[in-house]
Amino acid sequence: LVDEVLIRNVHAAVIAALDKRMPVAVLGAVGVIETKEAVAAVKAADAAAKTKVLFIAGHPSHGPGDHEHRAGCMLLAKCLMEAMPNIDAQVTYYDWPEDPKVFDGVSTVVMYCDGGDGHYVNDRLDFVQGLIDKGVGLVCIHYGVEVPKGLSGDKFLQWIGGYFEAHWSVNPHWTATFAELPAHPIANGVTSFTTNDEWYYHMRFPEGMKNVTPILTALPGPDTLTRPDGPHSGNPDVRKAIANKEPQHVAWAIDRPDGGRGFGFTGAHFHRNWKDDNFRKLVLNAIAWTAKLDVPAEGLATKTPTDDEMKANLDDKGKK
Repeated sequence: LVDEVLIRNVHAAVIAALDKRMPVAVLGAVGVIETKEAVAAVKAADAAAKTKVLFIAGHPSHGPGDHEHRAGCMLLAKCLMEAMPNIDAQVTYYDWPEDPKVFDGVSTVVMYCDGGDGHYVNDRLDFVQGLIDKGVGLVCIHYGVEVPKGLSGDKFLQWIGGYFEAHWSVNPHWTATFAELPAHPIANGVTSFTTNDEWYYHMRFPEGMKNVTPILTALPGPDTLTRPDGPHSGNPDVRKAIANKEPQHVAWAIDRPDGGRGFGFTGAHFHRNWKDDNFRKLVLNAIAWTAKLDVPAEGLATKTPTDDEMKANLDDKGKK
């Protein structure tokens, strides 16, 4: 086995050898080892030194360009590692990871998937609670913030500070303007922006918003409640709130009493919105923050994705 002392001693030599394309053995502090072994050891050490972020992308859903879980996760992972090279972002997709070892050493988990009764977390509450107990962060995006009221809902109140509750929350498509942002690391470098999305609102939050900080807040108009009452479309409580012009929080963060952090974001129905620099930066900041990394004052700056980058890894959904 190659120990840490050897790894430190051979690291520079391995890099130099690779740069010079030297297919030779590298001399370590405790003997001579083959370059291949040294490279593997150095890579393992580098990975262990990085902050691990795990994305769990859900199954294909909706029509082309909507609910692009895999493509969205892969784009965010790429942006994260470009903005912060000390992050190791890994993406699993189309189901819950079969091998629990993928969670080893993880600092935060990002869930971008379909939710409700079919949310993959519903059957794994105890497992996720085990991660939470270790201080692991949790980010839930769009439909991933909806879980059934009861056991799952109560867990989400603790883990990310809120959730979409059927017959309480609503899911209209509307254009929201976020004119003011809070003094919070997640908002670092983010300026006011306007985006059309399926912004869920009237979310279920803890009593008194305990430990929760609203991140994105806007005032939906009455035109967002033109549908009849239903589990996702309307209810007397939300109609009263909008009639009273109560601002609605569509993204929020929680500092958990256990020291962990969580973040909920109701946007990202449309894959195209990841091209919005403020929209994307806010979510990247949140992922880094939940991993307990210091978010730069200017936020996680990344280049606007090209059209080809936006098209990469889209699910094959055919024509719908």
